[in-house]
Amino acid sequence: MSSKEVKTALKSARDAIRNKEYKEALKHCKTVLKQEKNNYNAWVFIGVAAAELEQPDQAQGAYKKATELEPEQLLAWQGLASLYEKCDHENAKGDLPGVYQKLLDLYESVDKQKWCDVCRKLVDLHHQEKRYLEVARTWSKLIKTRQDDGADKQELYELWRKLTQMLAEEIEDQDNETQQMLWTAFENALDLADSIPSEEHQGLYQRFLQCLSKFPHETTRLKKACEGMINIYPTVQYPLEVICLYLIESGSLTDEGQQYCCKLVEMNSKSGPGLIGLGVKALQDKKYEDAVNHLTEGLTESPLCITGWYHLAEAQAKVHRPKEAILSCNQALKNIDDHGEAGGRHHQKNLCLLLKAEALLKLYDCESSEEAIRILDQVSDADNTPRLLVLQGQAHLNTGAVDKSAKIMEDLKASYPGLAEVHALEGLIHFSKKDYLQAEACFQRALEKDSEVAEYHYQLGLTYWFMGEETRKDKAKALAHFLKAARLDTYMGKVFCYLGHYYRLVAGDRSRARGCYRKAFELDGSDAESGAAAVDLSVELEDTETALAILTAVTQKASAGAAKWAWLRRGLYHLRAGQHSQAVADLQAALRADPKDCNCWESLGEAYLSRGGYTTALKSFTRASELNPDSTYSVFKVAAIQQILGRYAEAVAQYQLIIEKKEDYVPALKGLGECYLMMAKAALADFLDGKAVDYVEKALEYFTGALQHRADVSCLWKLAGDACTSLHAVSPSKVHVHVLGVLLGQQGGREVLQKDELLHLGGRCYGRALKLMSTSNTWCDLGINYYRQAQHLAETGNSTDGLTELLEKSVHCLKKAVRLDSNNHLYWNALGVIACHHGIGNYALAQHCFIKSIQAEQINAAAWTNLGVLYLATENIEQAHEAFKMAQSLDPSYLLCWIGQALIAETVGSYDTMDLFRHTTELSMHTEGAIGYAYWVCTTLQDKSNRETELYRYNILQMNAVPAAQGVLCKYVERIQNYAPAFTMLGYLNEHLQLRREAAEAYQRAAALLHPTEDQDTYTVTVRNWGRLLCSIGEYDRAVQAFESTPLEELEDIIGFALALFMKGRYKESNKAYERALTVVKSEQDKAHVLTAMAIIEYKQGQMDAAKSLLFKCSILKEPTIESLQALCALGLAMQDATLSKAALNELLKHVRNKQDYHRCLLTAAVCALQGRSVAVQRQAAKAVHSNPADPALWSLLSRVVAQYTQRNAKGGAVAGLVAHILDSNHGKKALLYTALNQLAMGSSSAEDGKNVALKTIQKAAFLSPDDPAVWAGLMAACHADDKLAQLAVVSNTQPKRANLHLAQLSAVSIALKDKDILQNYNQSLEKWCLSQAVTGLIDTGRISEAESLCTKNLKGNPDQPAVILLLRQVQCKSLLESQKPLPDAVLEELQKTVMSNSTSVPAWQWLAQVYQSQGMMGAAEMCYRKSLQVASQQGSWSGKLSSLLKLALLALDVCMANVSGDHWSSLLQEATSEALKVCFSPLAVFLQALLQFNRKMGARETRRLLERVVYQSGYPNSIVSTARWYLLRHLYAKNDQELIDVLVKNAETHSDKRTLELNEKLSSQ
Repeated sequence: MSSKEVKTALKSARDAIRNKEYKEALKHCKTVLKQEKNNYNAWVFIGVAAAELEQPDQAQGAYKKATELEPEQLLAWQGLASLYEKCDHENAKGDLPGVYQKLLDLYESVDKQKWCDVCRKLVDLHHQEKRYLEVARTWSKLIKTRQDDGADKQELYELWRKLTQMLAEEIEDQDNETQQMLWTAFENALDLADSIPSEEHQGLYQRFLQCLSKFPHETTRLKKACEGMINIYPTVQYPLEVICLYLIESGSLTDEGQQYCCKLVEMNSKSGPGLIGLGVKALQDKKYEDAVNHLTEGLTESPLCITGWYHLAEAQAKVHRPKEAILSCNQALKNIDDHGEAGGRHHQKNLCLLLKAEALLKLYDCESSEEAIRILDQVSDADNTPRLLVLQGQAHLNTGAVDKSAKIMEDLKASYPGLAEVHALEGLIHFSKKDYLQAEACFQRALEKDSEVAEYHYQLGLTYWFMGEETRKDKAKALAHFLKAARLDTYMGKVFCYLGHYYRLVAGDRSRARGCYRKAFELDGSDAESGAAAVDLSVELEDTETALAILTAVTQKASAGAAKWAWLRRGLYHLRAGQHSQAVADLQAALRADPKDCNCWESLGEAYLSRGGYTTALKSFTRASELNPDSTYSVFKVAAIQQILGRYAEAVAQYQLIIEKKEDYVPALKGLGECYLMMAKAALADFLDGKAVDYVEKALEYFTGALQHRADVSCLWKLAGDACTSLHAVSPSKVHVHVLGVLLGQQGGREVLQKDELLHLGGRCYGRALKLMSTSNTWCDLGINYYRQAQHLAETGNSTDGLTELLEKSVHCLKKAVRLDSNNHLYWNALGVIACHHGIGNYALAQHCFIKSIQAEQINAAAWTNLGVLYLATENIEQAHEAFKMAQSLDPSYLLCWIGQALIAETVGSYDTMDLFRHTTELSMHTEGAIGYAYWVCTTLQDKSNRETELYRYNILQMNAVPAAQGVLCKYVERIQNYAPAFTMLGYLNEHLQLRREAAEAYQRAAALLHPTEDQDTYTVTVRNWGRLLCSIGEYDRAVQAFESTPLEELEDIIGFALALFMKGRYKESNKAYERALTVVKSEQDKAHVLTAMAIIEYKQGQMDAAKSLLFKCSILKEPTIESLQALCALGLAMQDATLSKAALNELLKHVRNKQDYHRCLLTAAVCALQGRSVAVQRQAAKAVHSNPADPALWSLLSRVVAQYTQRNAKGGAVAGLVAHILDSNHGKKALLYTALNQLAMGSSSAEDGKNVALKTIQKAAFLSPDDPAVWAGLMAACHADDKLAQLAVVSNTQPKRANLHLAQLSAVSIALKDKDILQNYNQSLEKWCLSQAVTGLIDTGRISEAESLCTKNLKGNPDQPAVILLLRQVQCKSLLESQKPLPDAVLEELQKTVMSNSTSVPAWQWLAQVYQSQGMMGAAEMCYRKSLQVASQQGSWSGKLSSLLKLALLALDVCMANVSGDHWSSLLQEATSEALKVCFSPLAVFLQALLQFNRKMGARETRRLLERVVYQSGYPNSIVSTARWYLLRHLYAKNDQELIDVLVKNAETHSDKRTLELNEKLSSQ
């Protein structure tokens, strides 16, 4: 190619680039390069085209090739620069500076403008890469070039300012040349600024100062810059702050710097740097308080000043504030860590660590010293100065490591023998060892080296203080050094504390001592010892204002949980001043500081107690006693408060704890006596007289013990008198109190005092109390005691002379009490009561006394009531009513005024009488209110004509009158035991409450109090009631004796006597008595009742015809009784005479109103059962329940008949039993048995649903009725069913849980049946069934020999028992059948005979069928099953029929599975299961049909349908479902239906069917 063609091609390439046809351009260039490989333009064009086509590597290669060909040509360098700027090529950042530099060289002489542009780009690139030195050099060249080109001042200013901005970044890490160029840039920029002063210029100056302040060696330049800015901007604080901070941080704060600080503070009083500077200056001048104040205020504004924090810590250490110094050091260290430890920071950190360690050591606690050791370990070895070692020695000494401290001291002593600190450390070590002489010498040597150290003087003074006896007596040396230390260091609070000790303990100058203590406390607010001493001395000097001021100041500043001593003392101050609430608050604060201080808890308890907070006081004293169990006071206060709160039992326990430690502690003995006395009074109020007597005996024992130690205390004698008098209301027969002989004036031993003796002793105790101290209260108690003695004499009927004398003494004592205190209403009231006594009868005096009592106390319900009684006794009814009314208005809860109103209502014959008496019993118990209410309740109950009235329903039924009256009357007869009508009424009420035995006892006690000669009629009625109740509770001999003690002339007595004889079994004598009753009967109804009773006697003697004749006589009377018709119907049932029963029942139904009550329903159902109508039996019971759903007896009957006659409805029977149990617990006991039987019939078992409902129900029934044999039989059945199903369960695979209970349960049934004479046939049947069940259980558990022995033992007593013989044969054949050997024909014949002797037994035929089946005699087995089905059908046994059909189907299935030819067995199976399903839904029957189909056609669709029905539908037991699942899996694998297999396997996993899952693993692996 010629040169012309090359030019043409290059031109074409240029045109293509211009037209953006870059690929064409590349073609043209390649054409050129084929001819000329080193064609510069071609390579440039390739670079341009490749760059546009985003092929940077090709473009870079082309440009580089061009630059190599012609390095001085611009075009390629420009293209390369453009390429690097546009793309992120990996070599761009590295190569671009070189490209720019080449361009600068090329442009320098060609194009200045482009040179400047490239220069700026190069600087930006260096700046991005943080190559600040290159930035500075390149930018400086740019500035010089522009300056040479004649750039104006503004442009140069901007260029210099721009350079300052770029170089100011990370200035600390730049080299010296860069830093110098930065200072030059700042200075030039500041000089070139147009407007001075201006904000921009000021900001530039500030940035200049900021940069300079980062370099400690630029002090001169910084100072010059600051002065320059100050001159220009005299009102701006910033340059002053910078120079001040700089001087402070550098530690070179001179007088000139001090002037800067002063000027800065003058400009701004809150300036941080200025205040810090003043603080540093004050520290240098030893003005420590000013230093602390200035530094604290300054650091608030400038918290980043490390040196400021250090100096603050230093100043705080000087004024002995170590905790504050530690905080300041922590802040300094934090700032150092934030800024890094470059340069001088490392040394500064070591100083802070040393200072912090020194402050920690001044806290003198082990934890702080350990922390100091850790801090000192952080100090670098370079600073391993003597000071560091001394501090380490002190720290180890404070922690108890004396050996370590001594070693450090020895090392120091060897290295620095003349150092005072070393000798001081040695002295401290000796001091800690109590080697005071050596310590003295060491501290003296330290003072020789440096006598101006206050700490050495203090330690030497402390050594003298603790030295030997001579020095202890003469504290002059100690005083001298303490004073010297105080002069040298006026901030050392501990030295002033010991000066206070000296003046207080040695000099006896309390005033000066208080001053020293106050000074010590002012210097160290944490010095609790000095503060407490100052307060205590102020109190001693009676300067309570000063003491309170100190305490208030401390508590106001104290944080939560601090200043315990101050809170405690202020709390005690408020407690003494009677300011209880404030005392509580202060003492609570003291406890927050030390929750384990028992003294604080005691003080708090006293504060609570003072303001009436007994519960909180109790808690406080309890806590105090827990913290200090040896504190008798705390325990005593706990007991005393519990006594006040009425917790007498707890108080007694606490008092006993004191007595165990101090037997002679009289307050505890007195407290015990008082507690027992109060418990006795409470028992008397509840009419628990026996307890009250015991408590009084205890009280007297403790009062006597107290009197043995302090017989001179009047109150103890009075309390003993109170205890003796408190039993005045108790029956004399119950009062037998053991009293220590000491109280009776004897030397020892005990005496048993009766009531009169005890009351007399009480009077003597009151007399002894009066001799010691004559008080009106004791005179009143003595008078009342004499009155109680008089009452006792009147009750016992003793001499009248003694009675009068006692009453006169009583009046004299009460008059004496009134004279001593005429304003006490209680004394007037007591005197009035005594004046009312019939032995005195001075009603005028009584009225006067009651009126005086009312005048003395306006709200006086007792006096008004007594006045009302007085008016009532004098038959002034209206006045009495008004007095009682007034008492009611004053105190509506006062019982006696209500009793008075009830007595008035009874007197005037008001209808409100009973209601009023009832109200008295609701308010509280009182004998008059109780007997009155019981009388009216009994009177109302005896009136049979008022049963339907509203008054009867309200007073008796709604108000539960009978139990209420019985309750209060029981308490009445406990208190008053000689009132026969009360016992008669109690017996009557107990009889209404079905408490027959209690009623019999009450009638017996009433009869014992009555005398036949005085009131024969009353006695006869009482004995009649007693005999009747004895008969009802089964005590027939005593009943006969009771009736024989009566004349036997009244009909009630004769028939009661006859009934007792009948119940005893003396039928002939009973019949004669009833014949005698026929001679005295007056009405046909009574005659019918007697004839019915005689018929029952004839029935009992086996005379059915005679009984029938007597009952027919009853039925032909004009008014036949319902009872006689019921008896006639029952007789027909007993004789199995359906005609007679039906006729009697029809006649009965004509005479009854409610045909659906329990007895009528029972008879109707029994007649239906006799007729063989099982379904009708259930319908009759259900009909009765529908008519009377609230009758629990009917629900119970329904549950019973369902379990007996219609087991297919067992679920409803179970519900009926539960309803009966809910409605009434009495019927519910038996209903629980019926419920359990129905649940068993339902198939409820733990093996299926995880909870054996039937077993739990029957267990509950056994708990409620342990004497019912039927319940134990039901328990046997439930246990057997549970174990049987557990054995059959596929999933659980559990073993029987109750294998050893069979004999125990049989024994329980036998015990329950023992001595039960009624229902002999039923009992025998039940016992035989239980025997059969026990034998079956023994056989199932493999205990064959025990089962055989049990049967043999039963047959010995009665060989003629076919059922037991059958059991024995079953036991004997068990082992033969298990051996799987053929049975001989003779054996089979014998078994057949045994079953024929029990031909009506369905289980017998089924067992024989199983024997034949085991011998392979399938035909014979089929015939036996059909026989059992026939028997079950004849008996109407639903369960027997179903079991026979299912067993027959299983027999057929066994044959079918053996693949026996013929259709007989498959047809038999289909027939049996179909019949079973007609009886009821049977899961087993459905499953057997599915198995038959599986056996016929395993892979048929019908097979899958039947098996899926069992597996997936609900209502099938788990055992059947699991087996069906197993067969269904085999079917699906045969069909190879993987989808359904997965569904079935998932179902098996859900139900944890291991057997199916194992089969699936086997089949899937094949």
